[in-house]
Amino acid sequence: MTVTTEQLAKVIAAYNVHDKNATHAAASLDMARKTFTDQLAIAARRGLMLNHPPAMPGYRISRVNDGPNGKSIEQKPEHGDPFALPVGHTIKGISTLLDADGNKIIEWVKTKEGERDPLVVAESLKTAFLNYEPAAAPAPTPPKPAANLLTLLPANDWHIGLSAWGKQVGNNWDLKIAENTIGRSVEDTVARSPSSAHCIVLGGGDLLHANGKSNQTANGTPQDVDSRYQKAVDVATRLMARTVDAALLRHEHVTVRVLKGNHDEDSSIAVVYFLKAWYRNEPRVTVDVDPSDYFWFRFGKVLLGAAHGHQSSNHLAKMPGIMAHRRAEDWGATKYRYVHGFHLHHSAKIATEGNGVICEVHQAPIPQDAWHFGSGYLSGRSLQAITYHSEFGEIGRVRTAILDGTA
Repeated sequence: MTVTTEQLAKVIAAYNVHDKNATHAAASLDMARKTFTDQLAIAARRGLMLNHPPAMPGYRISRVNDGPNGKSIEQKPEHGDPFALPVGHTIKGISTLLDADGNKIIEWVKTKEGERDPLVVAESLKTAFLNYEPAAAPAPTPPKPAANLLTLLPANDWHIGLSAWGKQVGNNWDLKIAENTIGRSVEDTVARSPSSAHCIVLGGGDLLHANGKSNQTANGTPQDVDSRYQKAVDVATRLMARTVDAALLRHEHVTVRVLKGNHDEDSSIAVVYFLKAWYRNEPRVTVDVDPSDYFWFRFGKVLLGAAHGHQSSNHLAKMPGIMAHRRAEDWGATKYRYVHGFHLHHSAKIATEGNGVICEVHQAPIPQDAWHFGSGYLSGRSLQAITYHSEFGEIGRVRTAILDGTA
């Protein structure tokens, strides 16, 4: 910090009043003696203590000559205030440039950080990692999960990022409402389901409402979205992790599979690999990154299948034939076969056990957007957890109805 001429004038005045006693003069200004003498030296360099005009602003008096032709004053650019050791540093060395006669021309002072206060270091680390979220740590296994039970938790058609205006469609919906409503409903559903040895969290497609920052489906259909695409991905990953964490509290092992939908054919991939990385340290979680449009799983005498259902090749009516053809060995070894479809957002069963497969379409937990509402579509809203016995097929389910979108 540059010392002003006014401040130096006070130093000179105090120095003269106290008969050039620097100690008394410094005390009168409530100033450390070293600071006082440093400023006195600055005043001298600026020519403020001599009987001649002071140095020009930014310059210092370097030499005064009394010669036969009168007095001459030599001025040089001012280098600044005396060196002050930075806080927390110590001097580790000094380098000096000398002229031929051994006079000092310039000097470099080398410093290094001194010993740091461990409490300050600890506080700095605490601040740096304040918002850091590590990979999920292993969760404790729930007590006595039933080995002959499997729980299927469909996480379908969440359409994270969807925006709905209550005055237009009857319900308000945005990222915040979606995270609160779906998150609490998932936890309630899981908490009321039986504790089983195995749980499947099945993303049934259309987890995200848009396929990218263009706010369109994979086929390019414009969508009503809330906020930026990156925020939607953030909420989607948090909700899926929240779902898996809830499942780990009730079930011994959790398998996660996320199917692609017509809204999120590409964007869903990011969520899958996020979950794979997030649960890399959790041996009780398996994240299935199979890129197929179909999901198959055999559990004792139970065979499960699923597809989002938006493609003509995997409409639910065609799934029993596909299951029999592609999983012939599992078909022959099982007695109870179930196919789960999504995409339509309403509840329906279009094939019966009399034909060898029960095919079911599941409701979604979200309200309708403007287009579907305007087109007259009708559907309820719910989440379910379905429990299967390895010898007897489905033995029960827990359903949580979504009553409104304002939670």
